[in-house]
Amino acid sequence: MNALRKYFYFTSALLSGACLVTMTLLISAQIVARFVGAVIPSSEDFAGWLLSATIFFGLAYTFHEGGHIRVTMLLVRLGKAKRRYLEFLNLAIGLFISGYLAFYTAHTAYESYDFGDVTDTYLVVPLWMVQMPMAIGSLFLFIAMADSFAEMLTGKTPRYIVNEDEMSEEI
Repeated sequence: MNALRKYFYFTSALLSGACLVTMTLLISAQIVARFVGAVIPSSEDFAGWLLSATIFFGLAYTFHEGGHIRVTMLLVRLGKAKRRYLEFLNLAIGLFISGYLAFYTAHTAYESYDFGDVTDTYLVVPLWMVQMPMAIGSLFLFIAMADSFAEMLTGKTPRYIVNEDEMSEEI
């Protein structure tokens, strides 16, 4: 099970990094093209879509590693019992919100596919292809939150809490 977790979070980070590198290469190519008097059609649009994909694909890994912005200054000062209760509450709310987000982004992408929607840019791209990374990234975040919630239910401490505590001790 730990190997599956490791590969799941690694996949999230890898997809995010691949989109970031692709976006960087595309922007660099556009800069070079402008110097020689050429234009890469819709490069700004693709860069924006890749930025969105970078963000959403990276959500699960960032959450797992404790990189999301949270009020750790307050949480580390609470007692163990109060903190555990508050973490359960936070995860339950986060699980609901991320589940809602995952469902509706997937539903939106499906509707775009079903209706045959396309982008309104210079290059016509099926809209569901642009929306799919957001839906997948949202699903990844939901799975990561469910994983942490399940760990807490079994009495373990999720990794994001361990990492946050280590960072708080260093400061």
